[in-house]
Amino acid sequence: MGQEATGTDSGRPDAPAARAEQLPLAHEEMTLGIRLSRDGPVSDAHNLLLLAAGSLRTTDADRSREAGVHAVLAAWSGGDRDGCLAALDTLCPEDLPRDGASRADHDPVETFWRGYRDGMRGVLRGDFERAATLLRPVLDVLTARQETSRLLSAGTIALMLGDLGAARQVLGLALATARSETTPMLLPRVLEHLAYAELREGRYHQARVHAEAGLEAAAGRAQRNVTAGLSAVLALAASIAGDPATVATHARSALRIAHAHGLSQARTLAEWARARADLGHGHAEHAAARLAPLVQEGPRQGHFGLWMMAVPCYVEAAVLSGHDLGTGTGTDVELLIDRYARWASLGADPQAPAVVLRCRALVAGDERRETLFSAALARHASVDSPYEHARTHLAYGMWLRRRRRPVEARVQLRRAVMGFDQCGADVWTARADAELGAAGETPVAAPSIASGAAPLTLLTPQQLRIARSVALGALNREVARQLSISTRTVEYHLRNIFTHLGVRSRVALARCLGPDLSPPGRADGSAGSPAVRTAPD
Repeated sequence: MGQEATGTDSGRPDAPAARAEQLPLAHEEMTLGIRLSRDGPVSDAHNLLLLAAGSLRTTDADRSREAGVHAVLAAWSGGDRDGCLAALDTLCPEDLPRDGASRADHDPVETFWRGYRDGMRGVLRGDFERAATLLRPVLDVLTARQETSRLLSAGTIALMLGDLGAARQVLGLALATARSETTPMLLPRVLEHLAYAELREGRYHQARVHAEAGLEAAAGRAQRNVTAGLSAVLALAASIAGDPATVATHARSALRIAHAHGLSQARTLAEWARARADLGHGHAEHAAARLAPLVQEGPRQGHFGLWMMAVPCYVEAAVLSGHDLGTGTGTDVELLIDRYARWASLGADPQAPAVVLRCRALVAGDERRETLFSAALARHASVDSPYEHARTHLAYGMWLRRRRRPVEARVQLRRAVMGFDQCGADVWTARADAELGAAGETPVAAPSIASGAAPLTLLTPQQLRIARSVALGALNREVARQLSISTRTVEYHLRNIFTHLGVRSRVALARCLGPDLSPPGRADGSAGSPAVRTAPD
């Protein structure tokens, strides 16, 4: 940020005599610090940027603040809460005039920087209500002019506040402006943050596309720290949609740089990805072992801005692997859920309240479990989070099946299959499909194309249009817009399509349709391919 971020001029006093000697060194420290924040140890970057911010404070307020913000971001990447707070202290003076009135009451520049400083303090201390109140005006200033650096900063703040829709919208605009620049230096960083925002919303297809584009944009540039973050996002996307080898490849790429450069954020994401892949493939014991150091208090605790998000995965892994859920050995799971619930109540993640209820259901006695699962599903219905929603359907269906209630279990497990399939979670689709088979659902054999039967003749014209669009990758809401019908109508038709064709997932539907995927009126089949989006639907 700095002058670029504020859009205002904080005033540069004439240089004193000593400035000729002081400024070259401060500028050199700042330049090196920014370079290291992209491609080097972030603790070194943080220290250099703090020095530069201090040296420039009385001679060049804009550059001092720019160095201070870069120091905040370097400390954030390293999981250094105290370092973030120290860098925030450089952004504006604490002292007030004797009459108690702040300069910020009259100076829009001071208002901006005090709002940013105090709002970020709120984020770091978990006071998201205060943080949101202070940072919303900052977001307005940053987005007033369509500049890449400002929009990237605004998107980063929106992510910290848990406003995922705003983050995707603003970062989508940042992507457009970055791509229009002659030398798009910020393009890889914008793609990293956009991919992460999409990942948080469960949009794994888009996250993967943008992360891959980010790696391509970073190739040949000194931006290994960005590369680590992009690789970690790809590992997380692959953890629900790819094979273990793909997850391991991306995670190793992220961890190799993260360990060398102290990137706590990338390390936590990569380790979380490996654990989630273990869990998705049925290796709950391995998943619990990987996640335990990330979610328990102590020197090995994960990144302060991320580690809470891995808690639900750990709870499920611990329950499935039979870990002791109380005190005495390992991590106290119920205490951990209580801490996660307090974090969820702060509003930093819109889907967290529903996930809290699922976690409580997993560890509750049978007499309370059904009530908690039902409450979790009701909460999910108010938030667009298909992956987490499907996870709850799966957990509920698994419990019902083990309670020998197969008819009710199949209802939940069918919804889990469709939810996972909608967001491209192939690993979890297969797991839910296996549970569905164990609950007694035998798929109707699809007619064989090779034997001369034509499965598409089993569908109505409307069902055929829906089947083709879905098989080409369109989401339910996209099909609904194309055909001017409701999403519920699409879901209803899709259930009937699956039944008629004897398939249980979008992947199986695409295989069944085979060469019949070209949408009407387009011989090349391109009309049904979803575009890469950079803003919310």
